[in-house]
Amino acid sequence: MKKLFVFAAFIAAVLLSACSDDSELGGNDPQPQPEVPVQEPPTVSFENESLIFTTKVSQMIEIKPIYTHNEDATYAWSIENKVISTDPDLQFTSEESGSFYITITVKNEGGEDSEEIRIDVRDLEAPAVSLPGSEKGYMLVEGTQLELKPIVESKSEAHYRWTMNEQEVSTEKDYTFKESVRGEYAMKFAAENEDGADFVEFVIRVCSADEVDFKWTFLQTEYNVALGRTICLKAIDIENGKDAVYTWTKDGEQVQQNANPEYYFTAESEGRHEVIVEMNNGRLTAAKTLVVNVCPAEGQFYRAKSDANNAFSVKVYEFLPAPGQFVNENYVANTMEEACVYAQGRLDQHAYVSLGGFGGSLTVGFDHSIDNTGDYDFAIEGNPFDGSSEPGVVWVMQDENGDGLPNDTWYELKGSEYGKPETITDYAVTYYRPKSPKSNVAWTDNKGNSGEVDYLGDYHRQDYYYPAWVESDTYTLRGTCLKSRSYDKSGNGTYWVNPAFDWGYSDNFSATDLDKKENLFKISNAVTFDGREANLKYIDFVKVQCAINFKCGWIGEVSTEVFAVRDANMNAK
Repeated sequence: MKKLFVFAAFIAAVLLSACSDDSELGGNDPQPQPEVPVQEPPTVSFENESLIFTTKVSQMIEIKPIYTHNEDATYAWSIENKVISTDPDLQFTSEESGSFYITITVKNEGGEDSEEIRIDVRDLEAPAVSLPGSEKGYMLVEGTQLELKPIVESKSEAHYRWTMNEQEVSTEKDYTFKESVRGEYAMKFAAENEDGADFVEFVIRVCSADEVDFKWTFLQTEYNVALGRTICLKAIDIENGKDAVYTWTKDGEQVQQNANPEYYFTAESEGRHEVIVEMNNGRLTAAKTLVVNVCPAEGQFYRAKSDANNAFSVKVYEFLPAPGQFVNENYVANTMEEACVYAQGRLDQHAYVSLGGFGGSLTVGFDHSIDNTGDYDFAIEGNPFDGSSEPGVVWVMQDENGDGLPNDTWYELKGSEYGKPETITDYAVTYYRPKSPKSNVAWTDNKGNSGEVDYLGDYHRQDYYYPAWVESDTYTLRGTCLKSRSYDKSGNGTYWVNPAFDWGYSDNFSATDLDKKENLFKISNAVTFDGREANLKYIDFVKVQCAINFKCGWIGEVSTEVFAVRDANMNAK
């Protein structure tokens, strides 16, 4: 009995315990497990909200994203689905310029996030140095000075260094050479910035007055002129001409001897005439032979117009612009002939032909002679408007020798600025080919000034503004230069105004021209080299030449545009 009671008590205890457990667990429901924390997905962001980063060729850039919830995460930087790094931060270097689109993907068990960035790799921008005129070195008379003003193109701050015979003499950009002891001095100018350096080297020779070379230039050695007219034969760009005496002979007979380097030749008899000018300064002599072809009197080669003739010019004989932002843009011309074909095609469409900066010109001819009516005789179409005039001086020529080419005498058409003290005649600007693409074009003038035609990469991206068909590394353009009226109306460089001149210029918003797209011209305004009336009865050729040497900030150089040239007394077909 005692054992049975103990067993029964044990069973009862077990049953009681089971009932108690079922009550606490709610019957037959499973026992709950401990909660496991859920991992949140990672995120990636950048302090640079534009997601655009910049660096330069061969220079490393480190990109550091901002991550959240990136415990136990993996990272993948990829370009076009190709992984380039698996580190959280990216160290990127490129040997080529361009834009690179890179995706960063961060991933863990909670999920993933990604973002695309752009890295712009720019070319190195080492300074570019030029010193116009230094190519052949300099020769100075003892006791004189020479101001050296190099042109430095640098996107960042540059440091300068001048050395003379390998000894540093200055760390300024400009330098005045003052050495008076005779001899040769090896000069070097260097500019350096964070991307590199450039330099120019040349020699300055200091010598006595007796040792200095004499130099002169003649624009042409052969002239054509109609019987009865007078032309000027002239030596220009004379260097070291102190105490020079010029002796002129015509057909073997001395006609002039004095300090004047020019001679007025009057065409008194038809035929070929030889003129020799000899310079003597007591130390040396120099001579030049010129030929003057005296042609028949005016009228011999006149070409009357008919209904079959074209009112517009029919041929471009020369297109020689100064460097400018539209030169070489959207066309290829490697020879003067190709350049003329391009320009004629533009005129045929009444599309602009840009003459670039000062001195750039366009010469056209007609299929008939244009008569001098005493009134307006021909018109030149441009694109001026109120506040935007880019005047061109106009020249006319008669086919005096009858060969159909503009190789005779040019006569300037006087305009409102002719003869004013601020108007410069025989102004010359020399332009220098840039050393590298997408660079400014340096220039010097015959008044001792220098400057640059700016490269405007935001608007015109051709490699060079220097005409591709000019073979030499320098070229000089001459003509009449008007004093610029351009000014910055805004005061901060954003609004430039080019006011008009009164009358007598192309691409000029003149009050005397009723049609503001065309400027009208009178042959009767043609003048000779000394300002006298030319009294031309007709013309056969017209030349337009940019008359301003000025640049207007972001707008660029003042540049005459020509759209068409026409006989104003004929109906256009």
